[in-house]
Amino acid sequence: MRRPPELKDLRLFNGSIAQASCLRIAVLGTDGAVGKRTTATLLVQALQDHGIPALLVSTGQTGLIQGGRFGIALDAIPSQFCSGEVEAAVVEAYQSERPAVIVIEGQGALSHPAYLSSAFILRGSQPQAVILQHAPARRKLSDFPFLPVPSPASEIRLIEAFSPTRVIGLTLNHEGLDRAALTAAIALYEAELAIPVTDAISRGPERLVAMVLRAFPELAGACSVPV
Repeated sequence: MRRPPELKDLRLFNGSIAQASCLRIAVLGTDGAVGKRTTATLLVQALQDHGIPALLVSTGQTGLIQGGRFGIALDAIPSQFCSGEVEAAVVEAYQSERPAVIVIEGQGALSHPAYLSSAFILRGSQPQAVILQHAPARRKLSDFPFLPVPSPASEIRLIEAFSPTRVIGLTLNHEGLDRAALTAAIALYEAELAIPVTDAISRGPERLVAMVLRAFPELAGACSVPV
């Protein structure tokens, strides 16, 4: 799964992402191993269940092992080609099925000093929107306990400064939180950030769909199940 193509077959960014004329949403995070793949998978399933054609593009080996049809193990690709390989994976997914929405799984965090994958995902897929995943109870980066987890507000500012996109919602990892603490965290972040906040696992999947429709109401016409 992690073996990259031969050097002669690796692709540079070439602008073909413009051919993927659908909504592209990247699910990024404030840390690694924070639930981005899970949220991205649940988002795609929720959109499909509501009648909106959606596909997932995986960017890690776990998503591919779990049966992902489109994607690459991004951290096994030489950095010069990362943006191009992300672009190519998204374009291939679009040309295969012409979905209304493509969701791109994130890796690491844009602010993470050790992992640069999110930068390549933003550059290569050029998403119109980002959903940010965060674990409120986590204080240190999972593999780097000497570094603090960034706040959602700081990560959103960085994402929107780095790329011409917007963060349309925050999804939470409820590790270390009971139900009351999770409810309080959702209310706190919604008040602070002025965007929808939910937990993709413990709160219904229709909240993920509502998050997308709030930002892109033009998709409502394709929605066959009320939200």
